[in-house]
Amino acid sequence: MTAPVLAVRHADKRFGAVHALKDVSLDAYGGEVLALLGDNGAGKSTLVKCISGVHSLDAGEILLDGAVTAFHSPAAARRAGIETVYQDLALFDNLTPAQNFYCGHEIAFPAWLPRGLRLLKSRAMDREAAAVLERLKVRLPKLDAPVALMSGGQRQAIAVARATVFARKVVILDEPTAALGLRESRKVLDLIGRLRAEGAAVILITHNMEHVVELADRAIVLRQGRKVGELKPDRAIQQQLVSMIVGAEA
Repeated sequence: MTAPVLAVRHADKRFGAVHALKDVSLDAYGGEVLALLGDNGAGKSTLVKCISGVHSLDAGEILLDGAVTAFHSPAAARRAGIETVYQDLALFDNLTPAQNFYCGHEIAFPAWLPRGLRLLKSRAMDREAAAVLERLKVRLPKLDAPVALMSGGQRQAIAVARATVFARKVVILDEPTAALGLRESRKVLDLIGRLRAEGAAVILITHNMEHVVELADRAIVLRQGRKVGELKPDRAIQQQLVSMIVGAEA
């Protein structure tokens, strides 16, 4: 296998008396889906927030394309090519999909003026957003409608597609099918599969073992802040994964 796009080595993180991460290591490769599994409080969210610049590690290191790096803010992680889609999606309900795509990354001119004085290229942003949605086969009723008028699955698809616009290295998805029906979940899963086909390194946090078996190339299990296992998921070992998550493995 080629070198990992993202590597975490011996990650350790404390919040006062709570030892949230204890010597956790993982590799994420381009063109694969890595499932990050664990019960509530296992350390999944803390690990993701350390990768995406929300928290800094107390010990250990993060490598991007083999180079040791440290992100001191989510903006720094995004500039490096790491995008995270959290459960709340962080969409602006009153904006269109294209406006959500480019919020904070607006295409504007002339370049020599300060950003606040530039003129927005609204049509260019609309065209590029439409091209991304078409490439990822995301179907929306109207591209000029605010996202507040769209379904949960459509909003989730917009959030994931938005991440792909700027995620040159890694896309992290936190429970992307939570609260979605079967049909809308299916569309989001298909979208994740297309991200993998395009060569992205996808880290998927989910409690849905069916989705793990279907999508994930590898699965890493955390429990009480420690990495307790790494397996290639399939139906034959699905129960073993569940046992590892709850701490009942033999």
